[in-house]
Amino acid sequence: MPFALYLLGLAVFAQGTSEFMLAGLVPDIARDLGVSVPTAGTLTSAFAVGMVVGAPAAALLGRRRPSRQSLLVFLGVFLAAHVVGALTSDFPVLLATRVVAALANAGFLAVGLTAATGMVAPDAKGRATAVLLGGTTLACVAGVPAGAALGQLLGWRSAFWAVALVSAPALVAIARSVPRGPAAGGPVPGAGTELRALRRPRLLWVLGLAALVNGATFCTFTYLAPLVTEVCGLGAGWVPGVLALFGAGAFAGVTAAGRLADRGVRPVLPLAGVALLAGWAALALAAGRPGVAVALVPVLGLLAFGVGSTLVTRVLYEAADAPFLGGAFATSALNVGAALGPALGGFALDGGLGHRSPVWVSALLVAVAGLVARCRPRRPEQPV
Repeated sequence: MPFALYLLGLAVFAQGTSEFMLAGLVPDIARDLGVSVPTAGTLTSAFAVGMVVGAPAAALLGRRRPSRQSLLVFLGVFLAAHVVGALTSDFPVLLATRVVAALANAGFLAVGLTAATGMVAPDAKGRATAVLLGGTTLACVAGVPAGAALGQLLGWRSAFWAVALVSAPALVAIARSVPRGPAAGGPVPGAGTELRALRRPRLLWVLGLAALVNGATFCTFTYLAPLVTEVCGLGAGWVPGVLALFGAGAFAGVTAAGRLADRGVRPVLPLAGVALLAGWAALALAAGRPGVAVALVPVLGLLAFGVGSTLVTRVLYEAADAPFLGGAFATSALNVGAALGPALGGFALDGGLGHRSPVWVSALLVAVAGLVARCRPRRPEQPV
């Protein structure tokens, strides 16, 4: 894999830390800013909504611009948004910074996915995607627990400052190492051509599955900290470690999925989907038993991110004739789920259903994905 891919992964690490770190900071933000935990949880949904809107818009704007220029602009805006977020004491302002950061993150990831797959052979898209998304999973392993630990020691604002500091060297590295040319080599297809390609039923089907699976992942992950403390009965000091376990499983899942997706191993998705459904249900039932619950966390990280990463790769293969908007729509689909999941989990909490309820919502979303998977549009030349 080209070295520049790993530099893009460093930037995605900073962005993934920002997106996921709220799983360990939501209770502290709620107390500090005087809002409820579900209201603070909307910071995650707001970030996801910004990414849903930002990815296609950024991809359209950057289609004919050098990839390095676009990546630097997006990462610079992302950094600035975190500085403002770290300084504000007003929840609506913090919410606005999350949307701005998400728009920038969406643009970076959409261009980054296209640039990454353009740097490798046509049959290596899965491995290139795994390198890029590996930054996200490493954020779960190291960045998110570190952010949670910083939040407990120095307050939640310190985690925002840390993201800004990590983003700064990524800016320098991208400026020096990412190629100057367009995000994808060869002639640039017209926007209308790409949009028509993205209307194919099979592609829309894969995008829908990606949204549902990621919604399940984010529903539980956003409220994992209160699940650990309120249901498992563990102290707040356990939260960073549990988040790290989830991230370690996620990294393993993305790494394995990158290789399997390139090989087109057909049984992987249905088998992993069944296991993921069983895993969410098992966590909901066993959350009151700390040992069992903690043991399930890395397994669910592996399954959730493994299935999600495989679906992203399938989107990129299905959208081969839409090189710019394919990555953008994959990003949007993931974040439709990332917005939907925490919102549904928040509704369940507000409805008095208890801290296990987001996990049951995750199981329900995966079950719906299983039903959608049975309605696969036929396209015999490239099965999923």
